[in-house]
Amino acid sequence: MTKVVEIVTPLHLTTQRDYIARMLDEKVKCMKVAKKYGKEYWDGDRRFGYGGYKYIPGRWTPVAESLIEMYGLSNDSSILDIGCGKAFLLLEMKKILPDLQVTGFDISTYSLKHALDPVKKDLFIHSAKDPFPFNDSAFDLAISLGCFHNLKLMELDTAFSEISRVSKNQYVMVESFRNEDELFNLQCWALTCESFLSPEEWIHFAKTKGYEGDFEFIYFS
Repeated sequence: MTKVVEIVTPLHLTTQRDYIARMLDEKVKCMKVAKKYGKEYWDGDRRFGYGGYKYIPGRWTPVAESLIEMYGLSNDSSILDIGCGKAFLLLEMKKILPDLQVTGFDISTYSLKHALDPVKKDLFIHSAKDPFPFNDSAFDLAISLGCFHNLKLMELDTAFSEISRVSKNQYVMVESFRNEDELFNLQCWALTCESFLSPEEWIHFAKTKGYEGDFEFIYFS
């Protein structure tokens, strides 16, 4: 049964954002650059994305610890990260559980090129909108942080169906909104988001695709 959890939210709340400034800064141009998911998105100017997505030891440790505890992972477990980026979260999980079997994929060649050992060898190029190249229930846990909202609704059909098929447990974190103010802020800030849905809409849509895993919703207050 789907639960709504808070794992990444504390990390999200540590960042300050100027929503109006983002909207007024040639937003359409910046969106086009960001959606290439290249160097500018990951390590370029903040107006195009992260503004420098560097590995900071310990930053993702609380998230890794929460996932391991919540889903009962051990050194005998396996995990898939959908839209893994530079896979810093998988790296932190491997530091806690050295024998954890990790796999990740992303559409960004740049991000995977800049992933770190020992997880780099377990990453590959793939899109969440396409069928996943794994057997049914291949993983104990499949996660996706900040990826699914970058898909269009017709692409989410496959993403939710496939994450459910290839894993025993699932956790998906997406950007969302609870009111008009948060929707406005999200629309101002988001560079790559394609599906702007409320929590109720996310849960309803996912269930129609057989998804019964957990959600986390990131809000822009």
